[in-house]
Formats: sequence, C-alpha cells, structure tokens
Amino acid sequence: MEKIDTSYLETLLGYNARRAALVIIELFLKRMAVYDLRPVDFSVLSLITHNPGISSRQLCSELNILPPNLVGMINTLEKRELILRQPHPSDGRVIGLHLSDVGRKLMKDAEQTAQELENEAASKLTATERKTLMRLLQKIYT
Repeated sequence: MEKIDTSYLETLLGYNARRAALVIIELFLKRMAVYDLRPVDFSVLSLITHNPGISSRQLCSELNILPPNLVGMINTLEKRELILRQPHPSDGRVIGLHLSDVGRKLMKDAEQTAQELENEAASKLTATERKTLMRLLQKIYT
C-alpha cells in the first residue's frame, strides 16, 4: 500500500480530537518539562491560581479526579513549596489551597508558556476558527 486510507477514521470526532490532542500534548510535555509539570499538575495549579482557597473536593469535581489520586498530587505540590493549605475563612471543616510565592512565579511563567504553545499549535486556525473550535469542544464536555 502506498497511501493508507484513513477516510473512515477521519469522520470520527474522537479520532480527530485525539490526533489534535496528541500534537498539543507533545508540545506541552516538552515545554512544561522545565517546570516539572504534567498536564494534570498544571490544571490543578491553574485552578488554584485563578480560584485561591479552592478545596480539594472542588478540584476533584472540576477535573474529574478521584480523591485518592489528588491527595498524593497535593502532597507533592506542597513538598515542592508551590502551594499552601489554609483554613477556609467561613467553614472550619474545609482547607483551602493557595499558591505560595514560588508557586505564583512558576505559574506566571508556566501559563505564559502554555499560551505560547497553544498559539503555536493552533497557528493554522484563524482567531474566529479557534474561538469556534473551543466553543464546540466545550459543548461536548459541559
């Protein structure tokens, strides 16, 4: 065979989404290696960045992570001195997660890197196409 027929696969949303995701994830892994961040670490830290005081329960719900999996991740991020645990101001049963000064600096740089790699990965799309693609993808998972 000279050319592989992928025409059927190319009609499948999952196939196309996965192919696009693989391109972006490959770039992400390369660029985030300097920060020692995996995609899930970045997602957790980004949610803490933009939602200071977020609880572990809220993180699990938003990212669809099982609580036992998050516990180890939070412990690791705390050992790296990227996050702090602080009591919730109005509910003493809840511990809020916050970025440390080190975490804020790392996330400022990491989010800038993420934006640059997203721009690179989507360079073949117009701004309108990118916005439409984001909206359509979000309709699938929300």
